[in-house]
Amino acid sequence: MDPHAEPGACLGLGIDAGGTSTRWALASGDGQIHAEGAVGGMSVLQMGSAAGRDSVHATFRALARAVLGHGQPQRIQAGLTGFGGDGDQLQRWLAGLLSVPLRAVTLCNDIEISYLASFAPGQGYLVYAGTGSIGAYIDAAGQFHRAGGRGVMLDDGGGGFWIAREALRHIWRNEDEEPGRWRASPMAHAVFAQIGGDDWALSRQFIYGQERGAVGKLALAVAASAAADPVAAAILAEAGRELARLARALVERFGARPVVLAGRAAELHPAILAAMRAAMRAALPDATSLTQATGQAHHAAARIAARAPN
Repeated sequence: MDPHAEPGACLGLGIDAGGTSTRWALASGDGQIHAEGAVGGMSVLQMGSAAGRDSVHATFRALARAVLGHGQPQRIQAGLTGFGGDGDQLQRWLAGLLSVPLRAVTLCNDIEISYLASFAPGQGYLVYAGTGSIGAYIDAAGQFHRAGGRGVMLDDGGGGFWIAREALRHIWRNEDEEPGRWRASPMAHAVFAQIGGDDWALSRQFIYGQERGAVGKLALAVAASAAADPVAAAILAEAGRELARLARALVERFGARPVVLAGRAAELHPAILAAMRAAMRAALPDATSLTQATGQAHHAAARIAARAPN
């Protein structure tokens, strides 16, 4: 990867913004990735409050500083979590911070970019597990179909927030029945170490006062304790079964096609993929394959931007 782009190269900037991090890449028209990096996470859902808008703008400022240290993009393709079509302010911010015309900035949902990193339209199904979770299918006509992805307050089973919530729910239910029981749980030790202590007030502040991406990062502690704690291992296996449900819903609606599992939560532990594969094998046709994505969505977005017409 070049540390700096060739002078005069026509560069596309790809952005994959999720709840835990916002990844970016610069690509040239031949598909070569010249630079990449990451800044803090964000969600379009934050645009509903003044503090949230300030946070999103700060994330874009940090991203622009990092990108412009490597090259000047001519076009931008941004996949943003929570994006539903109303992105005028976001488009203006990116255009202004990165010194490109407004028409050179294209916004979409982050899942659309992730899908196109694995499939051409109509080819298969994407199951994505990040902070939240969703099953996605873009048909041959370009129409986007979903299973799940309704938000962490309602569902998003198998995502990082869901894993964190299940861990905390288990820990505090045990404390209801036997105060101090957490001391015998490797998972509880890992979770409380990340939160900052075993007092309920700390857990309450963490789960209700943090952005959803920050809560989702607690899934790292669950995964780290899975080898020593059967409860943590069981939560991760159940996450895999939740993700298999999304694949099953799409197959039942649109027919058998290959399935790709992607997202940072899906990579937390091998138990997630193993449980998903077992659940799919039990419920779906033998011809339904499952693989884990190796492509990166911010690379795909950068290449889309670089190939876009002027």
